[in-house]
Amino acid sequence: MAAAAASSMTVVLRRRTRAPKRYSDTLFKDQDGLDCDDVYCERCGSGDFGSKLLLCDKCDKGYHLFCLRPILVSVPKGSWFCPSCSNIKKPQLFPLVQTKIVDFFRIQRSSESTEKLSQSNINKRKRASGIAMSKKKRKLLAFNPIEDPQRRLEQMASLATALKASGTEYIDELTYRPGMALRSANCAALERGGMQVLPKEDIETLNLCKRMMEKGECPPLMVVFDPVEGFTVQADRYIKDLTIITEYVGDVDYLKNREHDDGDSMITLLHASNPSKSLVICPDKHGNIARFVNGINNFSPDGRKKQNVKCVRYDVNGECRVLLIANRDVRKGEKLYYDYNGYENEYPTEHFV
Repeated sequence: MAAAAASSMTVVLRRRTRAPKRYSDTLFKDQDGLDCDDVYCERCGSGDFGSKLLLCDKCDKGYHLFCLRPILVSVPKGSWFCPSCSNIKKPQLFPLVQTKIVDFFRIQRSSESTEKLSQSNINKRKRASGIAMSKKKRKLLAFNPIEDPQRRLEQMASLATALKASGTEYIDELTYRPGMALRSANCAALERGGMQVLPKEDIETLNLCKRMMEKGECPPLMVVFDPVEGFTVQADRYIKDLTIITEYVGDVDYLKNREHDDGDSMITLLHASNPSKSLVICPDKHGNIARFVNGINNFSPDGRKKQNVKCVRYDVNGECRVLLIANRDVRKGEKLYYDYNGYENEYPTEHFV
């Protein structure tokens, strides 16, 4: 089983032992003078960028990672089958049944008095937010759920569809699993150069968002399947600048344990002065809507213009947390995008649409 070669070489990516040849037995020399199979991309017809060519484990045809739709960021582990052989279909919709959605998201079944208290909190938040914004321009805002309960069910069903299709269990907090990093390892004081502290009033806003989610009052977002970009997130109502969209959550692990991981949704949690203590969030098995917010192509001006969300790491009561926050007003129907390379500039986004 071969892996991707170093950037100085051009080697076709394979996930298994070489299959019987289906192409010409002739070999050619690439621009680096290396012998390569006569393999080309079924989408673009080019045999260039051999280090980005992935072979199907069934038909042995080649595809550039960046020509696939949705794009693959890295070669997947295990067997891989091309679109023709995998018969990829539109994901099965999660049933729009309240009891199933309540169970899937483990929503607290509130009494009538609790529901009234919830609405009171929302009204109080709206009044407080208006006053605070006039005094302090940079205060974070809690998301504003849609009032229609049926529409909120549709929003949650869209997220459940995406999570089930990707084999992800829903959580809304960082999780610490056996064999991974301990919670004690998540220490914001270890951040290289220091980490900005989330003010107390913004912590209260974040906690309010968490409480609303627990009661099924979700952010006004829909997860939509796009044949080009895969699952995407779009605003289901107008969202104000500085609104907390969601927290980026998942399993916390040491970066050193994930250096060869093919997950395309990992994000930095702690960039420690001592690299062995750096942490990442891995939402492939446990996560929330954050993993479906797409990244911009930050190699092009048009790509950078799409950004309407920023990813910010905060010190929250001594622990590192990652928040996705609107960095401008977002129109209803607008897809959400942020810069995957906000910190380390290591994510390959040059082929993003």
